[in-house]
Amino acid sequence: MVTESLEQAFATTRSVLENVKPDQLDGPTPCASWDVRTLVNHIVGGSHWFAISTENGASPDGDDAVTDWTAGDFVAAFDEGAKRTVAAFNAPGALEKMIKLPFGTFPGAAFMGLATTDTFVHGWDLARATGQPASELDPALAEQLLAGAKASIPDAFRGPDGVAPFGPEVPLDDSAPAADRLAAFLGRRV
Repeated sequence: MVTESLEQAFATTRSVLENVKPDQLDGPTPCASWDVRTLVNHIVGGSHWFAISTENGASPDGDDAVTDWTAGDFVAAFDEGAKRTVAAFNAPGALEKMIKLPFGTFPGAAFMGLATTDTFVHGWDLARATGQPASELDPALAEQLLAGAKASIPDAFRGPDGVAPFGPEVPLDDSAPAADRLAAFLGRRV
């Protein structure tokens, strides 16, 4: 199945989301400018944004931060978005279709890779922020995503939090768990 890695990322992040407690929503995260509530809203909003962008061939106007998914059943909302995203990427021609995003135009296959990595790494962020075992998240998928990230993320995409998509790479020993190495490559302090 074409969307197998994406589905694994959604499942991994869902397992973290379902363990977030209401009293954790105002806590800090590895994303310096976000608290847990903002991160949950980004993860859930992203699951819908990926679908809409893929279906329409362009990202929707507006900001996914408008909806406070944490005010309701954010796990159910995430499930809806994930299901719709998987269906969108499985549609005929979706992987070849050019999709216009705020940061460039990409073929659907590349955008699916971005959605997979974004979903998985933000699941790692959320696990770290809420005291869940982030290092143990799907090692095989983390290795696959790390290889893809190393091949596709140039230094030009790195910079300060809130300015660039990724922070500077954080050095981490090769013996560290794969999920931690992926997070460190994308600029997270482990």
